[in-house]
Amino acid sequence: MPSAPSAAPAQENPAAKQPPAADRVYTHVKRGVLERRYQGGTLLTEGELAEEVGVSRTPVREALLRLEVEGLIRLYPKKGALVLPVSAQEIADVVETRQLVEEHAARKAVPAPPGLIRRLEELLARQKEQAAAGDLAGAALTDRTFHAEIVRSGGNEILSRLYDQLRDRQLRMGVAVMHSHPDRIAKTLSEHEEILEALRSGDAEAAVDVVHRHVSWFSHLARGEVR
Repeated sequence: MPSAPSAAPAQENPAAKQPPAADRVYTHVKRGVLERRYQGGTLLTEGELAEEVGVSRTPVREALLRLEVEGLIRLYPKKGALVLPVSAQEIADVVETRQLVEEHAARKAVPAPPGLIRRLEELLARQKEQAAAGDLAGAALTDRTFHAEIVRSGGNEILSRLYDQLRDRQLRMGVAVMHSHPDRIAKTLSEHEEILEALRSGDAEAAVDVVHRHVSWFSHLARGEVR
């Protein structure tokens, strides 16, 4: 007697797993800005973005309002959204904040727990692979994560949250620098090696010195001293 046919597998509805339309637009535009597909000075229109993401204009407006609050774009009624360029003042402000937080964190990270050393070793290896493959956006994200791990290791939640607020600005600046100064990538990796070695050897002052030198380079960039 033939067995009864098995029930056909239930068809999944792809749309059911998609995030809300406004979130999809927000992610699409934000990634484009951070990865420099939408460079500073680019004017984005609601119609173009709606077509790119496949949504109506209403969620586009909602997403753009969120991005304006975050300081990535400026809305102009009936014209569109202007992607704001990274200014010299913004670089200077980010550098100053990073120096205050990261130098304190580097000193506090000594003696470094084995877990932190292993994590930094993993991130450094990943960043080298990304740089070799030309994945500049990925390398910038790993770069930022490397520093964030040191900050988090200090256990100060307030400082960690403050540092997290710099995330998008750091990523945008990092990708821009890697594109405009490709020779800097090797130097960044070398300085990460130095930071890791200083933490591994328990030399707090050496770690602080490298962090200061590493982050200060961006201030030279802001003043136009980097060629």
